[in-house]
Amino acid sequence: MSTVAIQGVSPVAHLGVILAEGPDAASFLHGQLTQDFALLGASEARLAALCTAKGRMIASFIGIRPEPERILLVCSRDILAATLKRLSMYVMRAKAKLSDASEAYALYGLAGNAVSANAPGAVATPWQRSAVPLVGSIEAGAEASVVTLYPADGVPRALWIAPAGSAAPTGPALDPALWAWSEVRSGIVTLTQPVVEAFVPQMLNYESVGGVNFKKGCYPGQEIVARSQFRGTLKRRSCVVQADGPVVVGQEVFAGSDATQPVGTVAQAAEAPGGGWAALVSMQIAALDAGPLHAGAAEGAEATHGPALRVDPLPYSLLEDI
Repeated sequence: MSTVAIQGVSPVAHLGVILAEGPDAASFLHGQLTQDFALLGASEARLAALCTAKGRMIASFIGIRPEPERILLVCSRDILAATLKRLSMYVMRAKAKLSDASEAYALYGLAGNAVSANAPGAVATPWQRSAVPLVGSIEAGAEASVVTLYPADGVPRALWIAPAGSAAPTGPALDPALWAWSEVRSGIVTLTQPVVEAFVPQMLNYESVGGVNFKKGCYPGQEIVARSQFRGTLKRRSCVVQADGPVVVGQEVFAGSDATQPVGTVAQAAEAPGGGWAALVSMQIAALDAGPLHAGAAEGAEATHGPALRVDPLPYSLLEDI
């Protein structure tokens, strides 16, 4: 693993924004996503998933509520259009309007000292929102939202969300590739198109990092998600791994010498600054003791094995299975 410490400000062009507005915006999303949006306060953020009726994740979000009737959902751009279309199908009589607001907002990743420099009042606890006044903004009273994220190798991180055209956060430029690597090292998966419908939330540790609320009301797939948690049937977990060579999202992972039965799937990956790659792999728990791990060979490759994988400790604790 590289010991490079990330510091600075990076644009995050791979993320987009869905805007939900109206008197019923919060209650509508509360009935669709895995987290509680009805009680979402202005100083909070939510990690959440949208699932199929079978409990399989089709999108993940970071949600904030800067105004009582406005909620922003940040998700991967490659699934935004399909996600927006699916959510819109269920609005029906709810007094809520959903739209793609990606061009209306500028998103940046803050790492290291850039967090405290741009949001002096930000707390260290993940999934909190700080409002930062935008001095000199064309719009009176405009502010940026700074969402505290999980750290990467102990380095503080945050997501900056501000109206497009406003001044960018201050700090040294951070290579987007380093930001992508920090996302993997944080242990939190952002769902992208290659793994849509591949996982229930617990397969990505979402119940342990604030992505599932088991006390809220029903949502699509809620029964499956709850059953997986409370009946002790969790067989897969997300692991942070290092790889000797390139790995890609959706690539299968194998254990030992058995090249026929995959034991995991790459959920997110990024090149490491000191060489090699980092990845988040949704893995069969039993396979962690089943011998050396390797990614499957790239399509069309002659080699029987892809890169070797080494599992690192998770940067957070998992909730005990019930």
